Amino acid sequence: MRRLHYDAIAPLLATDHQALLHTARRELLGEVSEPAESVWELPDARRIIARQQADGRWRYPGGNPDIRSAADYDQLETYRQLGVLVYKFGLDRRHPVIVRAADFLWSFQTKSGDYRGIYGNQYTPNYSAAITELLILAGYVRSPQVEKTMGWLISMRQDDGGWAIPTRTVGLPLSVMVTAHETFEPDRTRPSSHLVTGIVLRALAAHPRYRRSGATRRAGELLKTRFFTRDTYPDHAGPSYWLVFSYPFWWTDLLSSLDSLTRSGFGTDDADIDRGVSWFIDNQQANGLWNTGRNRPKDRYSDLWVGLAVCRVLSRIGLDPTSPPTHLVPA
Repeated sequence: MRRLHYDAIAPLLATDHQALLHTARRELLGEVSEPAESVWELPDARRIIARQQADGRWRYPGGNPDIRSAADYDQLETYRQLGVLVYKFGLDRRHPVIVRAADFLWSFQTKSGDYRGIYGNQYTPNYSAAITELLILAGYVRSPQVEKTMGWLISMRQDDGGWAIPTRTVGLPLSVMVTAHETFEPDRTRPSSHLVTGIVLRALAAHPRYRRSGATRRAGELLKTRFFTRDTYPDHAGPSYWLVFSYPFWWTDLLSSLDSLTRSGFGTDDADIDRGVSWFIDNQQANGLWNTGRNRPKDRYSDLWVGLAVCRVLSRIGLDPTSPPTHLVPA
């Protein structure tokens, strides 16, 4: 229980970021001094809300029309801003900005349940799952739109139980993926991508009915064996990407994977999970945080948000992030 070398919660409680402080006190210490909705009125949240357009979208800054349309870029930016509001400020469907964002994103959902546009006419198991994860966390778990996407994700598995970008399984480059008019079906016999599987697993782990399902267990068993390995496909393929942490979660990394896996019932009695947790224990810095030099987004609070996510994982598996530093405990 005292595997950590330094107190990981102390730096979170010393921050001047009110949303982060509120979340740390509520989720890690069990303190409830004010309603969660009070965070919604903080200036940083209000600045994001003020940029939302009347139809629910946020405008993407720039973009290349040869890659995707302005509307499809706006879908990507709306996903990005929704992630910040849900992950960092705890907004949910009780706030009209979330309702408008959900309506805008649903306009890109196909009858099958996936979301199109970010990859042109191609299937997007990663973005379809990532958008759905946010909608689940925002309170839309019982919506027909979420149900359709979850069913579609289960139907789109590779034969090994994971997921991949379909065009990659048939050897096509990104340029074809975003510009082709034809929609390519996946080669299900090809191995899955841990990049994509980890993102889909976030949606499965967020959904109370799918969290402990056989499909989730099978995908989790696959993902945890891939820690620190190179991906099968060329997107974010290098092993170093396992240590590029972002908050809100975006791509698959060691932290986002452990978050999903521990939510789905995997614990440190599993050798792969313990190997992942041990990396955080062995690489904790003297300030109590974790920074590989690549935490995202790059701002003065990124290490703290990553630290908060690490503490959630540690608390979930029974490690106490507030344990006295081991190097200060008397013999």
